[in-house]
Amino acid sequence: MVSKCANPDCPATFRYFHEGKLFRLETTTGLDRRRSLGDDDDVMSRPLRRLTFHWLCENCAAKMTLTFDKNTGVRVRPNVQTQSAAA
Repeated sequence: MVSKCANPDCPATFRYFHEGKLFRLETTTGLDRRRSLGDDDDVMSRPLRRLTFHWLCENCAAKMTLTFDKNTGVRVRPNVQTQSAAA
C-alpha cells in the first residue's frame, strides 16, 4: 500500500490519486524464490515477476522520477527533462 511520497526526504502523505504521480514498477525476485514456492520445473527457468506501486507527491514528481535496478532496488532520480530545461 502506498502511504507516503517515495522520496525519503519528503514527508508528504498519499491522499488522492489525482495528486502527484503513481508509478507501477515490475521487479523480479529471481529463481531462488521460485524454488522455495515449489513451482514446476518447466516454470522454474523464468524469474518470478512482481509489480510494486510507488507514489511521488506533486512537488517531487515535477522534479524527479523513479527507477528500478536489480542491485539497488527502487530509487528516486532527478527527472531528465528537468535537468535539460535547467541547462
